[in-house]
Amino acid sequence: MAVDVRVGTPAAASVPRAALSRALAVPLVVALVGFLPGYVVAQPGGNGPRDGAYWLQLTLTVYAGGRLAAMVLARRRRLVQGAFWLFVYVAMGVAPLTQEVIGQVPTPVVGPRGDTTAALALVLLGCAAFDVGALLARHRPAARAGRGRGVAQVSRRRLWVLVAVAYVGGAYSIVKLGGPAVFFDSRQAISESVQAGGLGGDGGQSHVGSAFVRGFGTVPALLALLFLTRWMITSRAARRSLPAITALGGLVVLNAIVNNPISNPRYWFLTVVFALLFTAFPRSPVMYRTALVTGVVAALLLFPFLDRFRYDSGGYHPVETTSVLEPLTVKDYDQIGMFANTLTYVHSGAGHTDGRQLAADVFFFVPRSVWHGKPVDSGVRVGQWMGMTNTNLSSPLWAELWLDFGPAGMTAGLLAIGYAAARADRRYAQRTQEDGRPGTVAAVVIPLVCGYSFILLRGPLLQAAGRIAIGALCLALVTTFSQDRRRILR
Repeated sequence: MAVDVRVGTPAAASVPRAALSRALAVPLVVALVGFLPGYVVAQPGGNGPRDGAYWLQLTLTVYAGGRLAAMVLARRRRLVQGAFWLFVYVAMGVAPLTQEVIGQVPTPVVGPRGDTTAALALVLLGCAAFDVGALLARHRPAARAGRGRGVAQVSRRRLWVLVAVAYVGGAYSIVKLGGPAVFFDSRQAISESVQAGGLGGDGGQSHVGSAFVRGFGTVPALLALLFLTRWMITSRAARRSLPAITALGGLVVLNAIVNNPISNPRYWFLTVVFALLFTAFPRSPVMYRTALVTGVVAALLLFPFLDRFRYDSGGYHPVETTSVLEPLTVKDYDQIGMFANTLTYVHSGAGHTDGRQLAADVFFFVPRSVWHGKPVDSGVRVGQWMGMTNTNLSSPLWAELWLDFGPAGMTAGLLAIGYAAARADRRYAQRTQEDGRPGTVAAVVIPLVCGYSFILLRGPLLQAAGRIAIGALCLALVTTFSQDRRRILR
């Protein structure tokens, strides 16, 4: 049977895509699996030992590089899985491998070397469990995308309510924190405004008030922008609607104020960028591949320097470095070390928490005055035990699960996460390629989850819980399962 390869047909479109994949495959795999780890290992003057932890770290880096290359070259865009492997490759692969080779770590590792070895083995086990979960998801039959029944859609009327909430929440946050200018100063200035406004809680121990003010100022604005962007790129009627165009323009300005990289943590701004890219370009394999590959370069070369606006000019101390890899050893990438410290903390007699940390994450909104003995976030808990003055430390998802439930619970948790990630990626492909309706909720939610997964993977989870809850409330507000065209976006 002849194959139709006329311009514009799916068969013709698949030819250049397949050629692009073949052209990228060899150099990409060589770069991620061979060249970059080899460049790190070959650094002169390395002080790190070549013991079991070193070889496990190298194995993890190569494994994650291979899986990331597979995500980039996948036929379908795998947003959530791609974000997972991008994080693992950079934050738990190349960066700690550099620390191993150079012999310098950003956060002290207080326990014996065996705890670092155990932490690396557990990370590898968790990554394998994630892959098993994703593999299991392939054997579940996919839902029929063309079937309208049961598909979550955006209610047209309630979308305008969300837009109003976004404007009100953004305006309240701007006023409460001291006006628009403070959002273009520094994160230190924002923190000082929070304390001056009495939002820091009792003695600074509770941050619920400030979290809600900032959360309601940023999350509804971002979600409203994403839904309107999706509506604009998929609906000719929306592009002819003056109210929709006006609302979108106002949301662009509002997000430029409340969600800019100056006044927000870098991981949150990364969420904003990934969510916007994959919402605005849902069918572009070039954009997907570019985002993942550029993400590696930016994370290694730019990310350590993007905290320029964390402090004001008096408190900022630029990194002085003579090597392109040295910034990876002085800050940011402490995930492997903190997992090892978590193991040491538990082995010292503290024991596993049997779900109490997770309970604190879920019920983050309960004040400490009501919940006596409410756990602090895991990074702070381990940091206080270590005697650190700065307890703004990471607690990667592996450490969170292990602290609560031990190795079996960690493995089961990451297997479930791998399964859910693969299902979400399949749903995104269905809703953007096979089902192009403007109001499909999954076409916006999954890019947002993709971006926010960097925060969840880095941890601690307690710090991430507030924005998750606010986002869930916003989604509940706009979501409908009605298929009446008069009620949904079209």
